[in-house]
Formats: sequence, C-alpha cells, structure tokens
Amino acid sequence: MEDREIVKLYFARSESAISATAEKYGALCYAVARNILGCDEDARECVNDAYLALWNQIPPQVPASLRAFAAGIVRKISLDRLDYNTASCRCANTAEILDEISEILPDESAEIPQGDTLTEILNRFLASEKKRDRVVFVRRYWFCDSVREVAARTGMSESGVRSLLFRIRKRLSAYLKKEGYFE
Repeated sequence: MEDREIVKLYFARSESAISATAEKYGALCYAVARNILGCDEDARECVNDAYLALWNQIPPQVPASLRAFAAGIVRKISLDRLDYNTASCRCANTAEILDEISEILPDESAEIPQGDTLTEILNRFLASEKKRDRVVFVRRYWFCDSVREVAARTGMSESGVRSLLFRIRKRLSAYLKKEGYFE
C-alpha cells in the first residue's frame, strides 16, 4: 500500500491505518527502537507507543514521508524511554554513540544562529557530504546502528567506518564553528 493511501486511512480514522503502517514500516520502527534501547521488550513497547502517536498526530499533520515520520516518532519515544530506564536495560552502543557525537554538538546553552535550527544546519552539512559519508553518519547517529552494522551495510571494514566517522565528526565540528556555534 502506498504511503498516501495509508495517510488517507488515518484521516478517515480507520484502524486499518495502524496495521498498514505496521506491515510496511514495523520492521524499520522496531530496528530503530532496538538499536537505541538494546531491549526487545522496550523496543516493542516503544513501537506500539509510536503507532498511538501516529494515530494522534495524523491528522492534523500530513507527513511528507510516512517512513521518516514514523521512524522519527519511534526514535523520539525510544530516546525518552532510554532516559527513563535504569542502566540495567541501556544499550552500551547508545552510550558510546552519545559520547562520540556529544563532543562536537553544542550544548543546550549555545546560541543558535538567528533563523536557523540545529537540524537545518546539520541538513546543510550532510547535503555537502558524499553520499557514502551521509549514509554512514545517518546510520550511526540517527538509526544508532553499531559500527559492525554500518560496516556490513556499506561494505566497509569496521576500522574504515570508525576512521570515516572520525573524519566526518571533525568536518562537522569545523562546519558548526563556521556557522557560529563555537568560538
């Protein structure tokens, strides 16, 4: 079923919208939640919470990409769950990812340049990168894939992925400085 047809089902308040979403994007949503949380049970709960959030947000929102919209919602819910959970169910991969990226991202007190959001600046940065570099960055820092998973997906070695991520983070840091995030 096409995304626009599924969105129409949400607007018609048909419960089949959720089952159509689950059939088409359930595996993706589960993978995002599982990669962030490291717990199957929590991942399943977050995916179910995401379906409810989709139901509540469509309408009034009309997502340009149902795939990205659903993945974004499950990601946010999973990150919220990660904050809530005790350390016993946290994934070491997520802590490692947050450590890697937190070194270059501005803290919450940083001034955002007038008219821009960090998302817009990151999108401009990624648009300037090679496709492979964008894929590696997004798989690691948005989908929270392990280095091993990114390597398998891209056909690179794990050490190659680590080196590439280091170079991308270095370029991103320079780009953020150029955009006025750091002195």
